[in-house]
Amino acid sequence: MNLKNISKEELQNMSYDDIAYNILLESKKQMKIIDLFNEVGKLIDLSSSEIEEKIGDFFEILSLDKRFIMLDNGLWDLKNRHAQKIVMDDDEEDIALEDIDDSLEEEEEEEDEIFYDEDDNDDSDDDLKDLVVIDEEEESNF
Repeated sequence: MNLKNISKEELQNMSYDDIAYNILLESKKQMKIIDLFNEVGKLIDLSSSEIEEKIGDFFEILSLDKRFIMLDNGLWDLKNRHAQKIVMDDDEEDIALEDIDDSLEEEEEEEDEIFYDEDDNDDSDDDLKDLVVIDEEEESNF
């Protein structure tokens, strides 16, 4: 869609982010937000006071619209022009997993010591000798 071929009335019915998208698409360059919004304002006949008044809303619109990306240098561009780099450091991940595995083994050993102490095999002093285990079905009968 070429913005020059669109009537003022149609432009005024378009959203700011759609107009900004087309401006960036046609210009094929990155822009500061104020410059981009000034271009939008020129196309839909916004006064300078209206531009100053609405620049915060325009920033919020661009921030939420997934078609746009704000670059490190404060310029805005179309997200599809920029590849996202995902860097994974396998060394740190391996170390973290080893630490987790070691700590799990230590916890299991501690549990074994707590619940399965071999010195407690003498059933003569067993406080739980009269304990009866029932399943859920039997429990509902009580």
